[in-house]
Amino acid sequence: MRARTNGIELNYTVEGEGAWVVMSHSLACAIPMWDEQAQALRLRYKVLRFDTRGHGGSDAPAGPYTLGQMADDLHGLLAARGVTRPHFVGLSMGGMIGMTYALEHPGALRSLVLCDTSSRVGPEAKPVWDERIRIATEQGMEPLVEPTLKRWFTEPFLARRPPAVERVRDMIRATPVTGYVGCCHAIPQIDLTDRLHGIACPVQIIVGEQDVGTPVAMARAIHQAIAGSDLVVIPDASHLSNVEQPEAFNRALLDFLGRVDVR
Repeated sequence: MRARTNGIELNYTVEGEGAWVVMSHSLACAIPMWDEQAQALRLRYKVLRFDTRGHGGSDAPAGPYTLGQMADDLHGLLAARGVTRPHFVGLSMGGMIGMTYALEHPGALRSLVLCDTSSRVGPEAKPVWDERIRIATEQGMEPLVEPTLKRWFTEPFLARRPPAVERVRDMIRATPVTGYVGCCHAIPQIDLTDRLHGIACPVQIIVGEQDVGTPVAMARAIHQAIAGSDLVVIPDASHLSNVEQPEAFNRALLDFLGRVDVR
């Protein structure tokens, strides 16, 4: 399905029945990143997964993009579907979109789940992002595939689970260069830590214990900035903790959503 929002069309899927759960993927991924979670959630919830601008089946206009722009994309998508007060689950860039949206639209979310993400990227990281932009612009996505997988998964998982790794490899490889580059301009601009106290809905933070991209220290900073938030550290998982340890991730997520629903 496709929806017109903020001057572009976003690709999305809906499955299940119940309260809305909206899911936002990481940079260089797409809707299938959440397959294991959607399979579990759709038994209790109505699950909306969407491809961020520049990714999957969504439009990929020339950038640079901003996180505010992507939050506006989300706002238009929810309005087009008549979705009100959903649970929101975002991983990495998806978590950044969720934080931005929650601050721009107070009271719009029933809960916010922030996975393997950060509320601030320091200036020391800018050369890293500039280099990724350069490689993608000059050579395409292929040279970025294997280094990205090594950052996103632990070595034992890379060796043990080739089907799951291949699914993610295909998503990275298929990401439009314009979309990747556009989002690479947006991500390093995030600086929300000092504003997080303004998020009023229940918040859960999930992070892989071995995440090198957005490490546990970044998750703890978000946890400390949001009073009453939950923090779950998943052992034997790196950046895509939902893919590497889906059972532990789903257990934590479903427990949190269930507790929010009975409040």
